[in-house]
Amino acid sequence: MSRGFIRILERLGHEVRVVCRLRSYDRTGDQLHQLRLAHTAAGLANRLSLRLARDWLPDLWFTYHCYHKAPDLIGPTVSERLSVPYVVAEPSFARRRREGSWAVGHAGSIRALSRADLLLPMTKVDLRGMHAAGSRIKGVVRRLPPFIDTVPFRQANARRFAHRSEVAQAFGLDPGAVWLLTVAMMRDDDAKRSSYLQLADALSRLTAWPWQLLVVGDGPAAPKIRAAFAQFEPERVRFAGALPEDRLPPVYAASDMFVWPALNEAYGVVFLEAQAAGLPVVAGRGTGVADVVLHRRTGLLATGGDAVSFANSMMILLDEPERRAGMGQAGIRHVERVHSEAAAAHALDAALDLAVARRVRREETGER
Repeated sequence: MSRGFIRILERLGHEVRVVCRLRSYDRTGDQLHQLRLAHTAAGLANRLSLRLARDWLPDLWFTYHCYHKAPDLIGPTVSERLSVPYVVAEPSFARRRREGSWAVGHAGSIRALSRADLLLPMTKVDLRGMHAAGSRIKGVVRRLPPFIDTVPFRQANARRFAHRSEVAQAFGLDPGAVWLLTVAMMRDDDAKRSSYLQLADALSRLTAWPWQLLVVGDGPAAPKIRAAFAQFEPERVRFAGALPEDRLPPVYAASDMFVWPALNEAYGVVFLEAQAAGLPVVAGRGTGVADVVLHRRTGLLATGGDAVSFANSMMILLDEPERRAGMGQAGIRHVERVHSEAAAAHALDAALDLAVARRVRREETGER
């Protein structure tokens, strides 16, 4: 998504430079580590402000994704020192993190969000979070739906039958079966691992149907995940491992249905990719997934965390090929209209004008 923002900013005619590579992410909730990061960032922000003022004065500071585990510790200071608008895309606010392991990171994220001229939440959940932050949020808030470059997926869909033959040969799939596809990293965390385990549980209830599952992804949890699918005959589940990005669109387009429980995921770019390639989606209804998958129009949303509900949703589409095809076409139209880079560029261009206007008002009124 961050690379996508760079592409659409450049598409709008902006010169984009990544000026700092500090990683503020703290996965485990180590407050000492968070304090050290804040101290390091303070020094970096001071030096960066001086360097940019001397060598390359930007018109705007743009930060992607700011929340308690990864606060923006540099943007607020630099933007104030340089008197340029400060924009945060995909901000998140979780009141319950004010205390506990991520309290320091939470405080840093609130500092950043409170100083932003423009906030661009990407899901309805995060939009509600901005409203819940109340008077601390002084900048303009505009929802910007997540987006992808739809062109490679649209082109792959146009060559679906050729790609199906290629994918069948590459991974030993039966062209007469219904191909289910999952694309997900195999991280050893609750979100990814638990989603894979729920998928295996749900599929164990559908062995009477002629499906094959192709799994694209790899990572530290791969042995545990493969073990969960060992209950099926070898020809039922194929593991492709990690694939380069340019090989994904043909794999999507060749398949019949995209299936992923998406437990504890923000929204899932894979759902946009699947729909852009013409695939109906079966997903778990949770967090922001309902923002990108239209229930009963581009896919089916099962009860989050419920393997039986997920299995029933897959069964419905396994039994109705015409419905799958209709949802696939609806998905192409939906992503092109709402979640394409063209749509995002149009919305972002208008939003950046608001950020500039907000900054001008702050300068005129002396607001800090």
